[in-house]
Amino acid sequence: MPVIISIISKIFSEVLLTVLNYAKVRKIFGGQNTKYGVLVLKDGTVFEGRGFGACAKTWGEVVFNTGMVGYVESITDPSYHGQILVQTYPLVGNYGVNPDDFESDRPWIKGYVVSEYTRFPSHHSSRKSLDRWLEESRIPGLCGIDTRALVKRLRHYGVIPGLLFVSEKPIRIAPLIKEARALPDPYASNLVAEVSTRDIHIYNPEGKARLVLIDCGVKLGIIRSLVKRGASVIRVPENFLAEKILALNPRAVVISNGPGDPQKCRSVETVAALLKENLPLLGICLGHQILALAAGARTYKLKFGHRSQNQPCLEEGTRRCYLTSQNHGFAVETKTLPPDWLPWFTNASDHTNEGIRHRKKPFFGVQFHPEASPGPTDTEFIFDLFLEQLR
Repeated sequence: MPVIISIISKIFSEVLLTVLNYAKVRKIFGGQNTKYGVLVLKDGTVFEGRGFGACAKTWGEVVFNTGMVGYVESITDPSYHGQILVQTYPLVGNYGVNPDDFESDRPWIKGYVVSEYTRFPSHHSSRKSLDRWLEESRIPGLCGIDTRALVKRLRHYGVIPGLLFVSEKPIRIAPLIKEARALPDPYASNLVAEVSTRDIHIYNPEGKARLVLIDCGVKLGIIRSLVKRGASVIRVPENFLAEKILALNPRAVVISNGPGDPQKCRSVETVAALLKENLPLLGICLGHQILALAAGARTYKLKFGHRSQNQPCLEEGTRRCYLTSQNHGFAVETKTLPPDWLPWFTNASDHTNEGIRHRKKPFFGVQFHPEASPGPTDTEFIFDLFLEQLR
């Protein structure tokens, strides 16, 4: 009898210890009920789910990305500054976080929304989980909602400001709806000024050709693409004047990607002055829009933008179609291009402008990201074509 009691006691102790350890693990790694989360759109639409990442309240323009991979690159892309990013792919975080994949020195998104995130990533390069990374970066995340319904709403009505709140305590919805309805215009300020470098940085100083890169929120992939082709890159702030750029005696100038409304960028005047010179110019994403504005064209806001690694673009005058990586909410109005400029690429899905070029001078602009990071490398030849102008 004592032996049976001892065995039962041991089994009970092991079961109790297992239950306590399970509860501890759920608390540490984020059990389903550990954090509460809610996203409230400015129109009053509410999406309740589970929170992860940081316990915080934030707001921004709610946008979506249709890529299957590349969440680390997207989160660290300065072009997402001021935005709450929604992933359409249902499972995110499965390969963890690797700093080698960063496109800048920090995350720039305001908040993150996914259908399901992986608490325990499995990949040889992973250094930490998505949950831990966002918590350390003070960025709230929301999961367990119907992201398909959210994205369908954004596609139908257009992107909209939203309020994201994650808390360890139950959340009262009514005050958040009132707060969300009063959210301001996310493009009221010059977002580029908030992400651009404030100092001059030089990459590959012994390179064959000296380029100046106007940093409007540049992805490191653009710099890597230029450096690996032998260029020396001088990265300058977005408000750098044209005369200061010319004083650096560059062989060419690149205008980078970045967030916000291109019409609020101070670098439009700088690029307009550079167009009077014979220096080759290349604008990428926001830089493409800035180049178009400097040339005299107009830009406009898209209904829900292009954010993915699967955008097909047709090269004008050919039958070639390229898959491209994109992240932008504004576009160039093709019909407003001056006579000396031609459309270069067109989006095969919605026929929006994806590139421009000058008829005679070495001025080019592409709306997509030729460096990919993440995404297809179909259009890396843009860098080769641009650098050929220096010869």
